[in-house]
This record gives sequence, structure tokens and C-alpha cells, in this order.
Amino acid sequence: MGKATKDDLFKKIIAHAKEYGFIFQSSEIYDGLSAAYDYGQFGVELKNNIKEYWWKSMVQYHENIVGLDSAIFMHPSTWKASGHLDAFNDPMIDNKDSKKRYRADELIEDHLAKLQGKIDKETKKAAKRFGDNFNEEQFKTTHPRVLKYSGKIQSIKARMIKALENDQLDELKNIIEEENITCPVSGSANWTDVRQFNLMFSTELGSTVDDNNKIYLRPETAQGIFVNYLNVQKSGRMKLPFGIAQIGKAFRNEIVARQFIFRMREFEQMEMQFFVRPGTEMDWFEYWKDERIKWHKTLGIEDKYYQLYKHEKLAHYANAAYDIEFKFPFGFKELEGIHSRTDFDLSAHQKHSGKKLQYYDSENDESYVPYVVETSIGLDRMFLAVLSSAYKEEKLEDDSERIVLNIPPILAPYKAAVFPLTKKDNLPQKAREIMDQLKYQFNCQYEEKDTIGKRYRRHDAIGTPYCITVDHQTLEDNTVTIRERDSMKQDRIPIVKLESIIKKRLSIH
Repeated sequence: MGKATKDDLFKKIIAHAKEYGFIFQSSEIYDGLSAAYDYGQFGVELKNNIKEYWWKSMVQYHENIVGLDSAIFMHPSTWKASGHLDAFNDPMIDNKDSKKRYRADELIEDHLAKLQGKIDKETKKAAKRFGDNFNEEQFKTTHPRVLKYSGKIQSIKARMIKALENDQLDELKNIIEEENITCPVSGSANWTDVRQFNLMFSTELGSTVDDNNKIYLRPETAQGIFVNYLNVQKSGRMKLPFGIAQIGKAFRNEIVARQFIFRMREFEQMEMQFFVRPGTEMDWFEYWKDERIKWHKTLGIEDKYYQLYKHEKLAHYANAAYDIEFKFPFGFKELEGIHSRTDFDLSAHQKHSGKKLQYYDSENDESYVPYVVETSIGLDRMFLAVLSSAYKEEKLEDDSERIVLNIPPILAPYKAAVFPLTKKDNLPQKAREIMDQLKYQFNCQYEEKDTIGKRYRRHDAIGTPYCITVDHQTLEDNTVTIRERDSMKQDRIPIVKLESIIKKRLSIH
């Protein structure tokens, strides 16, 4: 799929999300607010279903993981201890001609992606030329142009990582200038110097405005877990290893918020911090890496949408990190992070607060600060992953077309729709009876407007797995027609079997 096609697909998904009540631009009647979105009537259902699916998988199915809901506002010392006040920065650069602002590292990464695109293009051409005799690995390790591009990618990447680690902002600008990286808007290479930009939103607590009252909107939910570690451990009589899970809002004043709901200034995270004995963290890191990949795969989204990325440049708190990347319409990007955070956070809070945050290990008769393995997934990104992988435009046997969202049934906003064939002959009353029977088990919708065909198309477009039609035969023998979304197959079944059929489709495998 070419670049234009990918862009077109993404635009279609965004338009579909608005037309069918999934996502609206925030404050749209006032021309909108940049990088802020509202979830509409179907969007909020899908979002809640993702949350519930994650929460059950983490908290309900694990006896040693409990939940938490911490406050958005926290004592300012929290962010000093965590390193966010001093180190939560992005390197920004402005183009003097377009007046647009960019993250310097992302400009370089986009350039690297273009170089990788050239390698892919050469490989595709060769594969076409040589057919079945093509050896991709041999080609990539011997072809002069591919070797040149690969070497360049490795060299630039190594320079960028070193510059970021050592806070060498001049070196980032050198790379941008040497590689003649231009502004996507103006096309010019007329850049300012690279500067650091802190991503935390600040506000004032109380009625007077001075630095003593400055507090921050949390840039992540993890710190709420760390400062409550001892409260949860003692009140729940938790033994290591154990986890604390949380779903909540976080706020980052992103330099460039883009790609729809992928990068926003107000977003939601689903995080779990798993506290372990020092020395066992790498085993648990591998365990949670595998568990999280399995969780994604249980949804039935094709394997081709996922890949693992190992971090070479580690955050200041980590000794190992992987990303689960998802193939969005704009390419593979981070969906979830699995990090081994060592004892950085608890030790830092112990030092800054003066409170002991140690665990007494009765089996080994020793006290220590636990190590932490983190799994962190963006809820909004997961929403976009589900939506974008589900969107399909299909040509049918009769040459008509339909747009369908193949949303995993367990996440679908509505599980079933109930239709009376017509508005007369007691069909609506019978359909209402069925609706009343099902609605206490599943989120369902009743519809009698438009033709059956139009109702089917509408529910295909919002991802409803089943449509149930009540007709004149229903009044005679208590059977209905049930239509399955993906195959469009229709079956005649007794009303009493409806609940079990729907329930079977929603089971987690």
C-alpha cells in the first residue's frame, strides 16, 4: 500500500469515527481544540469495553494483582523525586519559514524511516526480478546500495542515541543539517537551534498565584502507584511478588500532537506495576512481555499488526525495555511498553520523603526496596489500533459495497441489534420482548427505522456482531433470523438459544 493510499485510509477512518459517533473533535462548535477529542456514544462503549477487558485480564484473573485509582493532582515533590521536573523534556526545533515546531528526534526518525523505505523498495524490486530464487537475507547483506543505506541508518541512529543520552542538542541539529532534513510544510532547512521543552502542565493550588503553590497535572499514572505502594502492601497484606493496576488520565504538553488520537495532550493510560524481589526482575520482565503479547493476540487481530521493538536507549530508570508496536495506518508505532524499572522509583521516593518504603521478606529475614516491572498501554492508542485494524471496505457478490468494522466481538459497542421486520402486525411488540430479555445480559440496540438492508449496513459500520430480525414466522413458532456481521450468514434459530449463541461469541480464549 503506497503512502497516498495509507493517508487516504487514515482520513477515511477519522471520517468514519465522526460520522458513526465514535470520536468528535473537542469543542468543535468553537472550531475545536487542537489534540483534544471527545468519545461519542459508540466510542465511549468501545473505550469502556477495552478498559473492562484489560482490567479483568490484569486484576480479576490474577490473585496477586489489585487495583488503584489515585488522584491526578499530587504533591510537587513527587515530580522532583521521579525526575520529571528536571528530565521530562523533549528536544524541540522550529522551522523559521513555516513557524512550525517539531521534535528534533522525530524529524531524524522520520528521515531514517525514509532510508529504510529505500531498502524495502530495492528488496521488493529484486524479489520481483528473481522470483522463487530470491534470497532476501543474502541480498540485504551483499547489495551495495542496500549496504550503503543500512550503514547510514546505523550511523545516524548511533549518533542520535548518544546525543539524546548526553543532552547534546547541538549534535542533534548537526545531524538534521548534515542530512539536509527539511520541514514537511515549508520544504526548507532553515532551522533554529534545538532547545529542551518540559512536557508537564502546571497550575496553581489555592487562591494565590506564586511558585509556592505551583502543582502539576500528572504526566503519567505510575507515580500514583509508587507513592501508594506501602499503603496497598500493608492494608492488603500483600506478599511479593504482587502488582498494582490503574487506569487513569495523564497530561503532556506535547510539542507536536498529531495523528488523531495517537498523540494527545490529555490521554488515558492502563498501567500495572509489578513489585518483585531484586535479582528476579529479568525473569518477571520476560514473563510480562510474553503475557502482554498473548493478551493482544487473544483479541483475534492478525499477527501482522504486531511487532516487538527492543530499546537500545533506555530511560534513566530502566535496565530493560521492550515496546509492543502496532501497525497503524501511518506505520508501526508504540502501543504498549514493558519496562524493568529497577528500584529507581521507590528508592527516589524513599529518599525525598524520608519514609521507609522497604519490604520485609520474612522467608529470608531481610528488608529491601522492591524492584518493579511495568506494563503500560495507552488506552486511546489501543482504541485506535482496534478501530483501524477493524475498518474494511468490502465488495459483495451482487457488486454492492459495504463498510464493516470487524471489531473483536468482546469489545464491540453493541453485541446485538433487534429489528422488527415491519412496524405493524405486533412485530414491534415481539421484538421489544426479545430486546428486554437480552438487554440485561448484553448491550443491545432496538431499531425499526429504514429497510432491513439499511439497518444491517448501519450495524456493520458500527461493528455490531449480531442482528436479530423478528418476522411473521416468529409469531408462529418463536424463531428469529440471526445474521452474523463478518460472514453475513443468516440462520433461523429459536429465541431461547439467542443468549447462549451471543455469549459463546464473546468468550475470551
